Amino acid sequence: MSRKIALDANAPAPMTTPDDTQRALYFKVAVRLVPFLIVCYVVAYLDRINVGFAKLQMQEALGFSDAVYGLGAGIFFIGYFLFEVPSNLLLQRIGARKTITRIMVLWGITGCAMATVSSPGAFYVLRFLLGVFEAGFFPGVVYFLSQWFPRSRRGQILGLFMTGFPIAGMIGGPVSGWAMSHLAGIAGLAGWQWLYIVEAVPAVLLGIVTWFTLSDDIERARWLTEPERDTLRHALREEAHDAGARHAGQLRQVIADPKVYLMSFAYFTFICGTYALSFWLPTVLKAAGATSVERIGWLSAIPYGIAAIGMVLICRSSDRLLERRWHGALAAFAGAIALSLLPLLAHDLTATIVLLTIASITVFVTIPLLWSLASDYFAGSPAAAVAIAFVNSLGLLGGFASPFAMGWLKTLSGTLNSGLYLMTTLLALGACAMLCMRAGARTNG
Repeated sequence: MSRKIALDANAPAPMTTPDDTQRALYFKVAVRLVPFLIVCYVVAYLDRINVGFAKLQMQEALGFSDAVYGLGAGIFFIGYFLFEVPSNLLLQRIGARKTITRIMVLWGITGCAMATVSSPGAFYVLRFLLGVFEAGFFPGVVYFLSQWFPRSRRGQILGLFMTGFPIAGMIGGPVSGWAMSHLAGIAGLAGWQWLYIVEAVPAVLLGIVTWFTLSDDIERARWLTEPERDTLRHALREEAHDAGARHAGQLRQVIADPKVYLMSFAYFTFICGTYALSFWLPTVLKAAGATSVERIGWLSAIPYGIAAIGMVLICRSSDRLLERRWHGALAAFAGAIALSLLPLLAHDLTATIVLLTIASITVFVTIPLLWSLASDYFAGSPAAAVAIAFVNSLGLLGGFASPFAMGWLKTLSGTLNSGLYLMTTLLALGACAMLCMRAGARTNG
């Protein structure tokens, strides 16, 4: 027995394979970058959508109609659209660290200023400025992550980053309800005013942290060893060489590429569905029978929380199969069906929450799936940052169209039903566009 133990003790240790080494390296990079970027995105998304919760008190306090609210909610995206590409061009010149610091500090200050709104004009101006200052954050991060992770890992990484969507809703609902219920009257401010302040101050603080913690690229990451840098460089260099024949990196080729507009249209429809949920979910819950602001806040966390898990699982499946189109299209169709059933069960709170949960999972996940497809397609192009910003700018016009159209239709009809059916149609069209992206894309879909 002792001889057997001695022989076992002298046996060679299991060998570490190159795949194990790479897996450990990408895990290290992901842990270093992704959680912090998720936190930043959560705060960004909170400042973008908290107007949906503020509406429950703000609209009555200031006498805004649903049309005024919808226009103010959507005008954010006009500022975003106008300054998206310039912001990403600047990112390529000065780096992600300076760009994200600038964006977060300025949007945090503007978010706090939302507490001073007293008229439709001020509401429109501050929402527009919020879009101007936040422009470039999302496509900048997509481009930034594409400089660290190759195609085979990008879908899951983007899916993890974009869990900021549902996490923001999961956290934002209870926080918004608490702020509006428990801080009302302090320092002479209403609950909706405290909501804006409480959810905007973290953006300024995170912007300062970004300056001291984020590495612009592989070369400047002091937390990587030289062999680790070589491994990352090699994977990205192979990808760039593979894509080089198809993308010469000229902006005019990006603008002339029909697939760019197909992606933009699909993204437009998915954004319409996303912001239909984000801006109007509290209103839908209130109409279904949730009475207090605090209860609406807690109930809204259910769809968002489950969506965060669902997004990661679906994106992991997409990465494993290297397939984006069918994953995205089927998700969009499922989201369209869920939204179309909401008017039929509008007064059943339990059924409403179930449908909102299904819609949140399937509509939210279309965004990382589409960006995985886009980043695969543009991988290795020197114009990738501009191409991504271009698609994002055109698609994000859905963020203006969706709340404006739903607010206008609700003002005309008195219900959200017409708006929900419009979003259903758009999501179905987006699913069809996703299925048409086969030619030329570098996925197996």
